[in-house]
Amino acid sequence: MVEVTDIPGATAAPSSPSPAPTTLGELRDGGAAFRPVKAELRTNLLGRLGRGEPSLPGMVGFEDTVLPEVERAIIAGHDLVLLGERGQGKTRLIRTLVGLLDEWTPVLIGSELNEHPLHPISVWARRQIAEHGDATPVGWLHRSERFGEKLATPDTSVGDLIRDLDTIKVAEGRTLGAPETVHYGLVPRTNRGIFSVNELPDLAERIQVALLNVLEERDIQIRGYRVRLPLDLLLVASANPEDYTNRGRIITPLKDRFGAEVRTHYPLELADEIRLVHQEAHVAWADGAHDAFEHPIIPEHLVEIIARFTRLVRESSHVDQRSGVSARFAIASLETIAASAVRRAAIAGETRPVARVVDLPSVVPASRGKVEFADSGADPDDEREVEILEHLLRQATAQTFRARCAGLDLTGLQEHFTGGETVESGELVPAPALLGQLGTIPKLAELLGRLGVPEGEQSAEQAAAAVEFALEGLYLTRRLAKDTDGIRTVYGA
Repeated sequence: MVEVTDIPGATAAPSSPSPAPTTLGELRDGGAAFRPVKAELRTNLLGRLGRGEPSLPGMVGFEDTVLPEVERAIIAGHDLVLLGERGQGKTRLIRTLVGLLDEWTPVLIGSELNEHPLHPISVWARRQIAEHGDATPVGWLHRSERFGEKLATPDTSVGDLIRDLDTIKVAEGRTLGAPETVHYGLVPRTNRGIFSVNELPDLAERIQVALLNVLEERDIQIRGYRVRLPLDLLLVASANPEDYTNRGRIITPLKDRFGAEVRTHYPLELADEIRLVHQEAHVAWADGAHDAFEHPIIPEHLVEIIARFTRLVRESSHVDQRSGVSARFAIASLETIAASAVRRAAIAGETRPVARVVDLPSVVPASRGKVEFADSGADPDDEREVEILEHLLRQATAQTFRARCAGLDLTGLQEHFTGGETVESGELVPAPALLGQLGTIPKLAELLGRLGVPEGEQSAEQAAAAVEFALEGLYLTRRLAKDTDGIRTVYGA
């Protein structure tokens, strides 16, 4: 079982205490009824839609494309397979489905199959109810414990997914072939929940056959045992379209049994890319060691640069389009520049870490391994790959400068260099040192306002971030010169 955390509506911490009934009799007296998982999901989804709430919170950019297809599949009671390149949020979407389950559901205490007290399916459960009657003990299972998943690998066995022989129980004297000697796999142990198979085409074809009954007849049949378990679950699988058609494949009978096939995608709009990075990037570290360093400030123009950079890399003809560029590329890049800002603050003595343009080059070596280039025969240490990424990063910076500073009067800043003066910056140059080289900066407040810095919250670090962005923009639009050796950056006329 996998604990589901950090997902709205499916958090590990219950939002309400478990219901009161502790015996089968109390459960019956309370008017409880058995409801299949798919009916449970359908009812809760329709309730959210009727109230105007997001059906699957946190899924950025899927509102008008992917989510309607998923919603229709759930309403229809279909098992589904998600197809999409890496880093498109397939696993996140699957785990978010857990939030549509009832928060608490009754189970027979001691059941390996999470059996509903009013709907026992195993020999053990029927025996318990026959022996104890209305006094049969009942427990409550939170929805965060009703999710199971398996990453499909070539060495996955039928025993991992469905069942195996429990040799310990045989050694204890039970008859070989008795139902009690079965060790249930991940699928039956997720009964009355949601089970996910990630990268399904990587599962050996003979193992995929074991899932046929689960999808169609809703049961498992165990070879050598007279056992038939009518399972109650939603099965969701994910696959990369390239693997789906070439490297691996989903066998035809299994494809036919999935009720719905849903294609995912990367964010279609720049605004969605920015929202996604804001939502997923972890740029705060509450370690208590240096309170000022726990929450670095990432100016919005730098977030936009990272988002544009990701989209340019994704669209580049030099990048293998079949592989794609994961959303993790942008997330890791933003976390890297946040870390660079904290490092500078610690070394240079800044009071508050604020990311600047000078932190951007650090994302190129850090993110290089996340990109597969089209020329597969190239030397993996080929510096041309670095040059491509650096060029695309400059292009993203220029686009952001034009978008955010269009019509802004920067002649006062530009005139500082007319007498041959220079301004030196660098990864470890603190904000006061940078600003000190410029003196009074004309229309600085207007620049800060254009870049979204509130008037009452302006600091030396934020001013330096804005000015450095303007200097880099002037350079990229050929109004200033720049010389850099990787450590020092000098702007001049």
